[in-house]
Amino acid sequence: MLETRRLKIYAASQDIMKQFIETQTIDILKAAYTEMLDGCLDHPDQWEWYAIWMIELKDNTHIGELCFKGLSADGIAEIGYGISEEFQNNGYATEAVKAVLEWAFSHSEVSAVEAETDSDNTASKRVLEKCGFALNGIIGEEGPRWTVFKN
Repeated sequence: MLETRRLKIYAASQDIMKQFIETQTIDILKAAYTEMLDGCLDHPDQWEWYAIWMIELKDNTHIGELCFKGLSADGIAEIGYGISEEFQNNGYATEAVKAVLEWAFSHSEVSAVEAETDSDNTASKRVLEKCGFALNGIIGEEGPRWTVFKN
C-alpha cells in the first residue's frame, strides 16, 4: 500500500477486483476492469502491473481508481486513472499519480511511464503536466500519448 498525505493507494486483490467488477454499471468500465483481472490472472508474478489500484482517502472513502496496463519488455508502463466526479478538482489525481510514479520508478526494470488522454480533457492533461509527463508525438487509441522518463 502506498500512502500520501491524504490518500491510500493499493493494488486490489482478486476478491476485491471481482466484487468491484460486479458493481460496475457502465459496460466499457466493466470490460476494462475484467481485462485487468484477466491480466492479473495471466501474469500473477506481475500482479501490480495489471491490477486495479484503489484510491481512497485516509478515512477509507473510495474516490477513484488507477491502473497500469502491464509492463513492456523495454520497461515502459502505461498508466490510466480516474477520480469520481464528486472528488475531482481537489488535486487527488495528481497526488495519486505522483505516488505510483515513485513506486514504478523504484523498480529497476522501469524506464518510462506513458499515458494517453483525450485532447479535450484539460484536467487530465494538467495532471500529466504536473507529474512531469510531456507529449511524445504519438497518437494512441485514447488520444495523444504522454511520457515521463525515469531520472
